[in-house]
Amino acid sequence: MATSSAYPPPPPYYRLYKDYEKDPSSAPEPPQPVDGPYQLFGATYTTDVVLPSLEDQGVRQLYPKSPDIDFKKELRTLNRELQLHILELADILVERPSQYARRVEDISLIFKNLHHLLNSLRPHQARATLIHMLENQIQRRKQAIEDIKQRREEAQKLLGESLIILDGNQPSLPAM
Repeated sequence: MATSSAYPPPPPYYRLYKDYEKDPSSAPEPPQPVDGPYQLFGATYTTDVVLPSLEDQGVRQLYPKSPDIDFKKELRTLNRELQLHILELADILVERPSQYARRVEDISLIFKNLHHLLNSLRPHQARATLIHMLENQIQRRKQAIEDIKQRREEAQKLLGESLIILDGNQPSLPAM
């Protein structure tokens, strides 16, 4: 009867770091970042951050293909169309339940178009979020600088008062 461990043994890479405590430069350099296409679990991926078009995914596009899309208008249009198709699906399920498949496919197509439109807004959202974070960081740093200046002035005032008392220029308080 063979015994088995609950956890597999560690990979042999840990041996590369045995002298790290004595000499941190003895550790191997990290691998270079992947550039271009690469294989992962049998699928080919690329490092390009490009949103594939709906046609590349085999989905019919329901909004105009121009580069200057009015996202707000198109999202509203698709949302209204989705609401209409859901109401029609409810009617079909009540009156003709056997014919629901086409409406479900239409709703799925609308959802895919909505999802693609929202994903195409992600870079803009990331930029806006980054700008907001940086503005907050600048504001916090300005506030910290103001606090430091205020505390410095208070400390200088206390030091000045202390020097006056130590020099004896301040009349001493009568003893009680």
